[in-house]
Amino acid sequence: MGLITLSHLIITLQVVINTVHGAPSDIQLDAKAQSTHRLDSLNLLSYTLLLILTVLTIWLFKHRRLSFVHETGLAVIYGLIVGAIIRYSGATSQVINMQVFVDETKYNSSLPPDTLSLYMPKPNPSRNLTFQYVFRNEIDDVKENEIDLKATFDPEIFFNIILPPIIFHAGYSLKRKYFFRNLGAILTYAIIGTTVSSFIVGILMYGCVQLMPIRLATSFTFLDTLYFGALISSTDPLTIIAIFNDLNVDVNLYALVFGESVLNDAVAIVLSGSIQHYGKRYQLGTGGFEIKAFFQAVGDFCGIFMLSLLIGAAMGCITALMTKYTRVRDFPLLESALFVLMSYSTFLIAEASDLTGVVSVLFCGICQAHYTYNNLSEDSRIRTKQIFELLNFLAENFIFSYIGVSMFTFPKHHFETWFIIAGFICAAIGRAANVYPLSFLLNLGRHPKIPLNFQHMLFFAGLRGAMSFALAIRNTRSEARQAMLTTTSLIVIITVIIQGGASMNLLKWLKIPVGSDEETEALSQNGGHSVYNSMERGSAGNSTPRSDCNEPFGAPQRPTQNEKALLARVWGSLDSKYMKPLLTHSRPTLLETLPVCCTPLARFLTTTEQLTQPINAISGHQV
Repeated sequence: MGLITLSHLIITLQVVINTVHGAPSDIQLDAKAQSTHRLDSLNLLSYTLLLILTVLTIWLFKHRRLSFVHETGLAVIYGLIVGAIIRYSGATSQVINMQVFVDETKYNSSLPPDTLSLYMPKPNPSRNLTFQYVFRNEIDDVKENEIDLKATFDPEIFFNIILPPIIFHAGYSLKRKYFFRNLGAILTYAIIGTTVSSFIVGILMYGCVQLMPIRLATSFTFLDTLYFGALISSTDPLTIIAIFNDLNVDVNLYALVFGESVLNDAVAIVLSGSIQHYGKRYQLGTGGFEIKAFFQAVGDFCGIFMLSLLIGAAMGCITALMTKYTRVRDFPLLESALFVLMSYSTFLIAEASDLTGVVSVLFCGICQAHYTYNNLSEDSRIRTKQIFELLNFLAENFIFSYIGVSMFTFPKHHFETWFIIAGFICAAIGRAANVYPLSFLLNLGRHPKIPLNFQHMLFFAGLRGAMSFALAIRNTRSEARQAMLTTTSLIVIITVIIQGGASMNLLKWLKIPVGSDEETEALSQNGGHSVYNSMERGSAGNSTPRSDCNEPFGAPQRPTQNEKALLARVWGSLDSKYMKPLLTHSRPTLLETLPVCCTPLARFLTTTEQLTQPINAISGHQV
């Protein structure tokens, strides 16, 4: 009996061995999949360790009160070190490459195919295997290291995953009182200034390129340099604003720097898209400057910006209505999940509509903080604010780490010394053209004036960051775009490390006042959900704003209604009479503000919670 069982076991083992031998590709594919998984894990582990190291170093710097380099600069430096290790570690995991030649004459070779069907002969059966490969990017060196490719993220990850929480947090945490008080100056710097800066940089870079060697001059078109001007005019407020928060810098300077930096990100991405749209129409024309295409591009800019803004505001208002007229706040976890998903869907709706998700999610964040926040339960208020603060911190530091890593691992860098030098000089000139002439024009009709030391700080605060890099890395097919990416990466690295590290010393050198009292943002302790529960108010509505201790640009008097921008005053009246009573539980109610003929509608839209609000909640919230 034992011999029979042993013979059966031997026969079974022979069958298994023959089967395995007959399909060696399965074993090899399993090994390849395991190796790919290991490399993916190693890649993610590298970035995770980078962030851990950054967090620990930030703690050490804060504990020891060191200020010569900021957290974003540390993230870039650590990224450079890790990128160099990955690039020169001598790893032998090579990419397997097979040369495939096109034999279809009908194929237009000016564009790569979306997919590629590869026919592979099977060892034993008569039929062939067919594999389909998806286009990723163009390669220059077929012997690229696989870990280098794994360390290179898809640019779409930046736009669809990493950027939305950063931009939303910018709008959600915006101190709207000071933002609206300086709205005219902020819009001037962000819209007019960014546009002027983009064209000045584009024109100067095109002139510089024409003076360079003929090979470089012929690879750049005017639209290329104009696109470079648009992306390099986007500034990143993370480093400067973090320092401003630590030192409690004047809230109006804070509002100017933060508001202009956030909005010019949105303007830069819309402007770069308009330039690309112009390029499409330009190629269909006579080859010269086309007035019609130019005005169509201007129309694209205005239309895309406004439609994106409306989508963001509408989604913020819809979320406010959902949280006001439902009892989802009885389940804080579901309420927080709904808040996050509605906010993220705003970005995706705009992108799917061929608009700009950055603009939409920014204004969605502003509306969510202004309206929806007041309807949330206490748990959801704390949770949403902390979630987006954490996501913003991790995403920003991840991007700066990746910028450092990509200097060594990204395969599409193209170093052109003269273009890099010209890029630094023209970027500085464009920033100066944004700040100083517009400040002069603003001061003609502005009271109080923007002093010269504040203008110098605005100029110095023009660090380049995540948005510039993301726009540059999105398309690196041509030699010109590769040179633009390399130059942008270097500008980001240098400005973040040097300018960010020197900001605290510059504040002292410019004699900019610091040490203003922080504005309290504690949550309300009472159960009412009036508009006083805004993220900008204190727990009892009587916190001392920072501006009370340090008025705009050093003016000692308390700000009056007339110090607000005209647009802010008009919107504030509309907001307090109609928008807040409709979207929040604030007083006065629509029964008190709408005409008598609308009483049935007003009664339908007024909640019991509004009617039971304390009478001292009537005055509303100042923007």
